[in-house]
Amino acid sequence: MSTTSNRIVGVIPARLASTRLPRKVLRSMAGEPMLAWVYRAAKACKALDEVIVATDSAEVQALCDERGWRSLLTSPDLPSGTDRLYAVSRVVDADIYVNIQGDEPLLLPEHITAILALFTSPEVDVTTPKVRCTAEDIANPNAVKVVTAIDGRALYFSRATIPFDRDGQGNATYWKHLGLYAYRRAALERFAALAPSALELSERLEQLRLLENGISIYVAETADDTIGVDTEDDLRRVEALLLERVRAQA
Repeated sequence: MSTTSNRIVGVIPARLASTRLPRKVLRSMAGEPMLAWVYRAAKACKALDEVIVATDSAEVQALCDERGWRSLLTSPDLPSGTDRLYAVSRVVDADIYVNIQGDEPLLLPEHITAILALFTSPEVDVTTPKVRCTAEDIANPNAVKVVTAIDGRALYFSRATIPFDRDGQGNATYWKHLGLYAYRRAALERFAALAPSALELSERLEQLRLLENGISIYVAETADDTIGVDTEDDLRRVEALLLERVRAQA
């Protein structure tokens, strides 16, 4: 059960028809399908009352059935993971829904716990994590940066290097955004009712739809990075890290 009075459901959008790395959620990594690593981490989070895989594929659903995981078949036409999350919310009742990316096999239960802890404040409707950028990620457009206000509210997310170090003194602190979100039901419903926004379409970052429409996102700091798997190089790099983790735990 969750640690609060809210019912909290984790949803793993697992789209098989990915473009850059086809069938990636079923690709083998350190002896397991990528999706299995994500599911295992989500199930280990004691704050979640249930974990559901939301997929567009009968093949992914068959894996879920074989492993005893609950899954729901959603439309292949849904444009984003958040839309798949919303589709689950139409048939599964909860107070808070957590969008857990199916291509983040380095996910830890602590990532989920950190963003759920922010919901102790009633004004918080949407949460997400950040981690300090590595030197390699500061200028990497595939590593999304976030800047936040003093109270933890996100001011902006960008693929660009923000904040800009105008004087070149090295005084700026850079934070990488990790693609994990938690929504109160009402905030998720509002997101789904909004059209894609101009900034969202420019940056290709769906969270900007919320900011452009005045919906605050609160950001939790974590010490543990993750790597989204989008290419063969990503897969090999993350697989090596998973094998290191397995050896360390042996």
